[in-house]
Amino acid sequence: MNVSDQRNTNADIVHKPHFISGHAMKIPTLRVLQQNGKVYKDAVLPEIDQELALKIYDTFVFIRALDERMLASQRQGRISFYMTETGEEANDIGSAAALEPDDIILAQYREQGALAFRGFTVDEFMNQIFSNEQDLGKGRQMPIHYGSKRLNYYTISSPLGTQIPQATGVAHALKMQGRKNCAICYFGEGAASEGDFHAALNMAALLKVPAIFFCRNNGYAISTPAHEQYAGDGIAARGVGYGMQTIRVDGNDVLAVLLATQEARRLAVEEHEPVLIETMTYRLGAHSSSDDPSGYRSRKEEDSWRKKDPVARMRQWMEAKGWWDEEQEKAAREKHRAAVMTAMKKAEKVPAPPLEDLINDVYETPPWHLREQLEALKGHIRQYPDEYRKTAWRLTDE
Repeated sequence: MNVSDQRNTNADIVHKPHFISGHAMKIPTLRVLQQNGKVYKDAVLPEIDQELALKIYDTFVFIRALDERMLASQRQGRISFYMTETGEEANDIGSAAALEPDDIILAQYREQGALAFRGFTVDEFMNQIFSNEQDLGKGRQMPIHYGSKRLNYYTISSPLGTQIPQATGVAHALKMQGRKNCAICYFGEGAASEGDFHAALNMAALLKVPAIFFCRNNGYAISTPAHEQYAGDGIAARGVGYGMQTIRVDGNDVLAVLLATQEARRLAVEEHEPVLIETMTYRLGAHSSSDDPSGYRSRKEEDSWRKKDPVARMRQWMEAKGWWDEEQEKAAREKHRAAVMTAMKKAEKVPAPPLEDLINDVYETPPWHLREQLEALKGHIRQYPDEYRKTAWRLTDE
């Protein structure tokens, strides 16, 4: 037999047709915390101390304040677009807490919590959301498409699923460089329907790259419910099919998420085993500021998941340990709400980026055809100044 042949030649031999149904596979769900904040008697706890717990929870409170204020700002017409992660905070924040700062994050568009945990400042959030001249992306992305080279957080792309094969490539590069780091890639179960997902997992499993593929299964691909997306046992079953280390986790239990990701990182970095984590969670808010979830799900369903709030669950656990109380809660909420409001008022007064930034950073010297298009755009803006009075870009030669 060719040494490259990886087929299982030691499998049992049968002499009658024997079909295997995917419906027979039922992957268990890891849970550490009960909803009342108590730990299950036989549960294994993650590596967590008071300092880490407080940082995670403080990030929870900040993200709730940010999402609340920015969604209201979109409704007021101050920004064009926004996406909240209400109800899903334990997923990206809990997993980010298991990583090292040099590990690479490739996010989808609902992982602002992971970025905040890493140290993205409230001013940096606001500058990006308002696309002003202090935005790290120079105003070229719509709101919530964050990126930070300093924090090893790849800039978010709108096309769904593109970050998944990119994560395989990043992890392969880390392995070739001999670095003791991994790449984590976030996406929803809807993105797992893209062909990029399957190509990425197959390559990652074959090349044994240090990657963690983190699927937030929140039940809906915008308005399409999970039962209309796949027939098998969720997304985790696909990891098993690709020969990958796989685990399913209660995504509203931050300790379970932290524990699973800590072990996933060990497998990825120390054993070069890519891992698929599927978290079962729920998006309490709309898909985006352009969405009305009342058209595809019931208030009763939302209320049932609201009782499983991951923030409330962690808070009760911390209170039982004597690490948190009502006074601290009130102070944290007021602090973050004030900080978000102050940063927002400051950011919306910062001038827009110069129009030239549209064609910078792609080539060392912008080629003739881009310069020609830029001049044509300037002429168009001069011709219709009233239409572009509130444009996100400004002419520097006016």
